[in-house]
Amino acid sequence: MDFFETIMFPFKWLVSVIMVGFHEGLTVIGLPAANGWTWTLSIIGLVLVIRAALIPVFVKQIKAQRGMQLLQPDLKKLQDKYKGKTDQLSRQAMAQEQMAMYKKHGTNPFSACLPMLIQMPFFFALFQVLSGISNAKTQGKGIGAMSQEQVIQFDESSIFGAPLSSALLHGGATNVSVVVLSIVMILAMTASQFITQKQIMAKNMSEEAMASPFMRQQKMMLYILPVVFGVGGINFPIGVLIYWTTTNLWTMAQQFFVIRRMPTPGSPAAKALAERRAAKGLPALPILGGKKADAEAEAAAAAAVIEQKGQRVQPQRKNRKKK
Repeated sequence: MDFFETIMFPFKWLVSVIMVGFHEGLTVIGLPAANGWTWTLSIIGLVLVIRAALIPVFVKQIKAQRGMQLLQPDLKKLQDKYKGKTDQLSRQAMAQEQMAMYKKHGTNPFSACLPMLIQMPFFFALFQVLSGISNAKTQGKGIGAMSQEQVIQFDESSIFGAPLSSALLHGGATNVSVVVLSIVMILAMTASQFITQKQIMAKNMSEEAMASPFMRQQKMMLYILPVVFGVGGINFPIGVLIYWTTTNLWTMAQQFFVIRRMPTPGSPAAKALAERRAAKGLPALPILGGKKADAEAEAAAAAAVIEQKGQRVQPQRKNRKKK
């Protein structure tokens, strides 16, 4: 067992334990043990467990992303301050000031990537489990928590005529069902990822954040990542494509909820929320994170909505004398 296999072993075991647990639960309620839809629902159950466990991390990611967006004007000033200075001392001073800024506001770029980084070992573990099904069946053994009988059941199970353990580039190209289902799921996987990132940029970012160098990189990633996953998807077994498509749909729905209910201050979504609440006569909601800058931005958004409706209250002097 090499180093990578040693690291992945506990993840493979955990992934297979969750899948087997859902599979056994589904067979208890009457679903056939060797049916492809039973195993498909087990994979979807795996997604639900992992993503539900990641909700606290997702909340932390939202706070980090929001903090990074609010920091963009200050980061721009810091970059302008050290513009053209390429000596070691200047670069070191800039890095120290930048880290102090992150610490002061309780955020850092790494936190925004946490959910993706935490999910990757489980994704690779599932890939190894499903890719190793055929070899495990040939050798007459189980894989992870899956028994030899369950390995055989999974290897022989299919949906719409496409075996769950088949991949487009690994023996599946001769099966029309595998080709069609793989292409459909790859398109769904990449489209859901693109839509998720697009709605964040279009609705949940302030004008200052959109104009920052950081966002120029994000716009490039918006188009690059779906292509990378789309090309990589032809190597994934059908079961892995089910997992990745399901987790992307979860992310898309999760982001839609956050953008609608807890938008970034100063973003179009925040102004839309303030407008909806103002129309109902409700007070503005506190923004996630509870920082002073957030409250000020929300108050500004609410004031802008009221002003647009012609309901602006004219200031009056407290010591105004009666005539």
